[in-house]
Amino acid sequence: MNLGSPDSTQVKDVKRYLTEFLMDERVIDMPFWKRTLIVRGIIVPFRAPKSAEAYKSIWTKDGSPLIHLTKDLQKAVQKNFEEIVEINMRYGNPSTENVLRKLHQQIAGLEEVILFPLYPHYAMSSYETAVQQVKDVHKEHGYGSTLVVIKPYYKEAVYIDALAESIQPYLEKDFDKILFSYHGVPERHILKGDITGCHCLRSETCCYTPSPAHEFCYRHQCVITTELVVNKLAIPREKAEQTFQSRLGRDPWLKPYTAKRLAELPKEGVKKLLVACPAFVSDCLETLEEIAEEGKHIFMEAGGESFTMIPCLNTHPKWIEAVTKWLKDYMNGDESMLLQQTFDEAKANAVYS
Repeated sequence: MNLGSPDSTQVKDVKRYLTEFLMDERVIDMPFWKRTLIVRGIIVPFRAPKSAEAYKSIWTKDGSPLIHLTKDLQKAVQKNFEEIVEINMRYGNPSTENVLRKLHQQIAGLEEVILFPLYPHYAMSSYETAVQQVKDVHKEHGYGSTLVVIKPYYKEAVYIDALAESIQPYLEKDFDKILFSYHGVPERHILKGDITGCHCLRSETCCYTPSPAHEFCYRHQCVITTELVVNKLAIPREKAEQTFQSRLGRDPWLKPYTAKRLAELPKEGVKKLLVACPAFVSDCLETLEEIAEEGKHIFMEAGGESFTMIPCLNTHPKWIEAVTKWLKDYMNGDESMLLQQTFDEAKANAVYS
């Protein structure tokens, strides 16, 4: 399961997609009436034409990069299984409802569906909303199959190995810094997702201080991914930095902001920059347009000399191996990669002081 994409670059399709995406209560966590007013009345009418132009700049003969790259991953993984491998999107097509219906019609007596969210880190606006949507649709239609979910894999060795191997070739050329840019989320999402209610964003070292909150803390999980990859590749600490991109609205989001740092780095002597985007496993609007096009423009205009965006894992052989391994391990009886609980389930079943 991946995020999704508009069906085309036409404004009407982009409007439909943005409305579905931004009306998700886990993306814009406001009361329904307020969310409707802001999304349908302000954001979508003004943002859709600009987003349509942005999509046009990355669209390929195969359509949306995210969709066809996810299909390529499906085909590659399918070669390793007799069982059917399908894809679905949280927003847009192929939709969860249609894919679950297709699977249950196609396979008589279907016993189990394994959901693999293509999000390495737990965030309410990405991983959590994807999992909850599939659970809701599965329950609503009363399917007799069991639904199990692969957990976030931000620190799993095979994921870190795949990331490291995909980045390694770009380190062989001279560079001043590598920026690890993750999709941003509002700080309030981090606070809402703090299962303890007293840990996240409370200190400079909260991401490194052991806490039950880390099971659902997007910021902590991003920090750990960066640290593990930097260590794996033996990148000098002064040559690595972590930022957050894709800010929307005026509320404080996780810092530092990628766009701001791209404008500042040349003034600090960083002229040759590499950018990796570990929160995404498939290249999409946020990597191909926001980073490779707009981010490069910001950096070069500020005095940079070279800018290289490292592609996402996409269909990297090590990534295909990782996906295949986790699925086969589970099918052979190892349940260590299964999600045990969502944030809401944990909150309902536990009390923290």
